[in-house]
Amino acid sequence: MVSAKIKHKISAKKREARKKIEEEGKMLGVLYGPKRESTPILVDKREFADLYKEAGESTLITLEMEDGKEKASVLIYEIQRDPLKNDILHADFFEPNLKEKVEAEVPLVFAGDSLAVNEMEGTLVKNLYSINVKALPDKLPHEIEVNIGELKTFDDVIYIKDLKVPADVEIVQEEDMVVAMVSKPEDVEEELEKPIGEEEEAEVIGEKEEEEEEEKEEEEEKEEESKQEEQK
Repeated sequence: MVSAKIKHKISAKKREARKKIEEEGKMLGVLYGPKRESTPILVDKREFADLYKEAGESTLITLEMEDGKEKASVLIYEIQRDPLKNDILHADFFEPNLKEKVEAEVPLVFAGDSLAVNEMEGTLVKNLYSINVKALPDKLPHEIEVNIGELKTFDDVIYIKDLKVPADVEIVQEEDMVVAMVSKPEDVEEELEKPIGEEEEAEVIGEKEEEEEEEKEEEEEKEEESKQEEQK
């Protein structure tokens, strides 16, 4: 649970206001939803950081007003970070209708041991780190496990359709998207040994050869036309 204080008015001197908020160990946020007007709030910065690590953006949490008179079940919909310090500066708290399904991005957790990695010295390739799902707010999973033990050979692939989710959770992405696979050792070595810009250079050479060939054909056509004129 995270405490919050409603802040109805924000000073016009935004820079000074933000500095004062930071000195107090607080951060700005906004609380909104289908049955709630957008309301600026302040939350304890350290408390929120700990909560966000635990809950993420797909777990329903309780937001309690500092006066203790009101509580709200919310999802953390979006955060903004300091580009230099990576500290959280702002958070959006969405209060959904608990009887209607919502979409959320859920992180993937890779677990198990892959035979192709451990015994064939392959490299695990993760194509996705999260997926979008739809469910009632209190049924949203905190994370979805990917069992890489299914990757026993270099031909094995884990697709979205292979992921196991609860019956009341719907995945809203293409089921044939690749989640994970294992690359052969030689494929990785070839990629690492390939000089930077090799493909671009090959493309440029190919284009140059095509241009030269076209110029040659044009010259031959002109010569042929010239000969025909002379014969006339």
